[in-house]
Amino acid sequence: MSQSFEGELKTLLRSGKVILGTRKTLKLLKTGKVKGVVVSSTLRQDLKDDIMTFSKFSDIPIYLYKGSGYELGTLCGKPFMVSVIGIVDEGESKILEFIKEVKQ
Repeated sequence: MSQSFEGELKTLLRSGKVILGTRKTLKLLKTGKVKGVVVSSTLRQDLKDDIMTFSKFSDIPIYLYKGSGYELGTLCGKPFMVSVIGIVDEGESKILEFIKEVKQ
């Protein structure tokens, strides 16, 4: 992959559509309206398990970001913690390809 995760995330935020937050992402994950999910390392384990379970049912790729929610929030340009990002539309980014490539 030519670009890093951070670069793909910035492209996604600029050109695509995302949902920030655990509750909103879980809700859309249950209905199959997200194409991918990014989870920070500091997300509570029970919530992480829920996201993993629902993503397996719908075959939705998940990227486990190694940084904290604060670091993920900073990458998103937010002054607060972001533990989960739901990818609704990837826009010009190739983040879903990146996530699938990392999974293999």
